[in-house]
Amino acid sequence: MLIGLAAGTIDAVLMIIQNLTWDAILGAFSMWIIIGFLLSVTQLKIKGVFKRAADSFLVLIPNLFIIGWKEPKSLIPILIMTIILGALSDLFIKRL
Repeated sequence: MLIGLAAGTIDAVLMIIQNLTWDAILGAFSMWIIIGFLLSVTQLKIKGVFKRAADSFLVLIPNLFIIGWKEPKSLIPILIMTIILGALSDLFIKRL
Protein backbone atom coordinates (compact mmCIF):
# COMPACT_ATOMS: atom_id res chain seq x y z
CA MET A 1 0.00 0.00 0.00
CA LEU A 2 3.02 2.28 0.39
CA ILE A 3 3.53 2.16 -3.35
CA GLY A 4 -0.10 3.13 -3.86
CA LEU A 5 0.36 5.96 -1.38
CA ALA A 6 3.39 7.20 -3.34
CA ALA A 7 1.62 6.94 -6.71
CA GLY A 8 -1.48 8.61 -5.25
CA THR A 9 0.62 11.46 -3.90
CA ILE A 10 2.29 12.01 -7.28
CA ASP A 11 -1.07 11.98 -9.03
CA ALA A 12 -2.67 14.26 -6.42
CA VAL A 13 0.13 16.83 -6.66
CA LEU A 14 -0.22 16.93 -10.44
CA MET A 15 -3.99 17.34 -10.08
CA ILE A 16 -3.58 20.15 -7.52
CA ILE A 17 -1.26 21.97 -9.92
CA GLN A 18 -4.03 21.75 -12.54
CA ASN A 19 -6.54 23.22 -10.02
CA LEU A 20 -8.84 20.21 -10.23
CA THR A 21 -11.64 19.70 -7.73
CA TRP A 22 -10.98 18.02 -4.39
CA ASP A 23 -13.47 15.24 -5.09
CA ALA A 24 -11.47 14.29 -8.19
CA ILE A 25 -8.17 14.51 -6.30
CA LEU A 26 -9.40 12.40 -3.37
CA GLY A 27 -10.98 9.90 -5.77
CA ALA A 28 -7.72 9.46 -7.68
CA PHE A 29 -5.67 9.30 -4.47
CA SER A 30 -7.87 6.59 -2.95
CA MET A 31 -7.88 4.68 -6.25
CA TRP A 32 -4.06 4.52 -6.17
CA ILE A 33 -4.02 3.23 -2.59
CA ILE A 34 -6.36 0.42 -3.64
CA ILE A 35 -4.28 -0.22 -6.77
CA GLY A 36 -1.14 -0.41 -4.61
CA PHE A 37 -2.72 -3.15 -2.55
CA LEU A 38 -4.06 -5.04 -5.56
CA LEU A 39 -0.74 -4.87 -7.40
CA SER A 40 0.97 -6.71 -4.59
CA VAL A 41 -1.57 -9.53 -4.37
CA THR A 42 -2.82 -10.02 -7.94
CA GLN A 43 -1.58 -13.05 -9.87
CA LEU A 44 -2.22 -12.22 -13.54
CA LYS A 45 -0.18 -14.35 -15.91
CA ILE A 46 1.48 -11.35 -17.52
CA LYS A 47 5.11 -10.34 -17.11
CA GLY A 48 6.24 -7.51 -14.81
CA VAL A 49 5.56 -3.99 -15.98
CA PHE A 50 2.68 -5.05 -18.24
CA LYS A 51 0.99 -6.84 -15.32
CA ARG A 52 1.07 -3.77 -13.07
CA ALA A 53 -0.08 -1.46 -15.88
CA ALA A 54 -2.92 -3.87 -16.74
CA ASP A 55 -3.99 -4.12 -13.09
CA SER A 56 -4.03 -0.34 -12.77
CA PHE A 57 -6.01 0.05 -15.98
CA LEU A 58 -8.59 -2.54 -14.89
CA VAL A 59 -9.23 -0.66 -11.65
CA LEU A 60 -9.56 2.61 -13.60
CA ILE A 61 -12.21 1.35 -16.06
CA PRO A 62 -15.32 2.25 -13.96
CA ASN A 63 -13.97 5.77 -13.45
CA LEU A 64 -13.39 6.20 -17.18
CA PHE A 65 -17.13 6.18 -17.81
CA ILE A 66 -17.80 8.81 -15.16
CA ILE A 67 -14.94 11.08 -16.22
CA GLY A 68 -15.23 10.54 -19.96
CA TRP A 69 -18.96 11.23 -20.06
CA LYS A 70 -18.48 14.93 -19.32
CA GLU A 71 -14.87 15.50 -20.36
CA PRO A 72 -13.66 12.95 -22.94
CA LYS A 73 -10.43 14.91 -23.58
CA SER A 74 -9.38 14.46 -19.96
CA LEU A 75 -9.16 10.69 -20.50
CA ILE A 76 -5.86 11.01 -22.39
CA PRO A 77 -3.72 12.29 -19.47
CA ILE A 78 -5.54 9.98 -17.07
CA LEU A 79 -4.73 6.92 -19.19
CA ILE A 80 -1.13 8.03 -19.61
CA MET A 81 -0.63 8.58 -15.87
CA THR A 82 -2.30 5.26 -15.06
CA ILE A 83 0.03 3.36 -17.37
CA ILE A 84 3.14 5.23 -16.19
CA LEU A 85 2.40 4.96 -12.46
CA GLY A 86 1.26 1.35 -12.81
CA ALA A 87 4.47 0.44 -14.60
CA LEU A 88 6.65 2.36 -12.11
CA SER A 89 4.89 0.54 -9.29
CA ASP A 90 6.31 -2.69 -10.67
CA LEU A 91 9.85 -1.40 -10.23
CA PHE A 92 9.21 -0.42 -6.62
CA ILE A 93 7.37 -3.63 -5.74
CA LYS A 94 10.33 -5.66 -7.01
CA ARG A 95 12.73 -3.59 -4.87
CA LEU A 96 10.65 -3.97 -1.74
